[in-house]
Amino acid sequence: MAKGIREIRRSIKSTKNTRQITKAMKMVAAAKLRRNQEKAEAARPYADKIQEVIASIASGTSGSKHPMLQKRPVKKTGYIVITSDRGLAGGYNANMLRKVVTTISEKHKSKDEYGIFVIGRKGRDFFSKRNYPLLEEVTGLPASPAFADIKKIAGAAVQMFANEQIDELYLCYNKFQSAISQIPTVKQLLPLEAPESNSNNARAINYEYEPSSEEVLANLLPKYAETLVYSALLEAKASEEGSRMTAMGNATDNATEMINRYTLIYNRARQAAITQEISEIVAGANAQA
Repeated sequence: MAKGIREIRRSIKSTKNTRQITKAMKMVAAAKLRRNQEKAEAARPYADKIQEVIASIASGTSGSKHPMLQKRPVKKTGYIVITSDRGLAGGYNANMLRKVVTTISEKHKSKDEYGIFVIGRKGRDFFSKRNYPLLEEVTGLPASPAFADIKKIAGAAVQMFANEQIDELYLCYNKFQSAISQIPTVKQLLPLEAPESNSNNARAINYEYEPSSEEVLANLLPKYAETLVYSALLEAKASEEGSRMTAMGNATDNATEMINRYTLIYNRARQAAITQEISEIVAGANAQA
């Protein structure tokens, strides 16, 4: 009985230590989540403005032959997949990777028909172990990534599309809704459809372009596509920290329940041991009498 009590006491101590760790990780994830949300909100005005400018140029440039606006027969598809470098984030990575695998299996019959640009160690390891065709990879991103951190892989994907090495490009990421809700999303990035300008918008601005609207469009479209990738990365980072915060919160709650259960078992075991000792003493006294 004494051995069982010692084991229960060790289990209680071990679970308390684990609870301290998960509680600390929850607090860290909450702080990172706030920073990434703020960063995503700060990036939105730029994304909105570049979209407004592209809408204005595209609407005034009829018959543009820019490759990012041209649809062509699809021979090869590219996927930019955003995952995390670390685990302990609940179903964040598993849900995203499951969505990508399902999409690929439904659209393609051969590995020659697609290639993957992967961001994050978890996605890189997943696709490498299963021999998926990887075109580019980026790992080791900071908790609050800058645009320069993904410019290389985003630029490589856009350039491969412009060079007709791939004929369409999809962006795969977890769309952030709240700390407990992230939606695995696969959306087409290229070819871009010229955004429709809002003729009813009283604030619509007519721009003058130098040297020409075609040349301005040629320079802005790649930057616009890269901006979409960066915006998706910010959403994915917020989703990651939200998922991690929720997972660590659940782990902390589960540890508390385990401690309560172990404590109840421990108290019952002690009571049983004390009762047994009293019974043995009474029995010995009665035997002597």
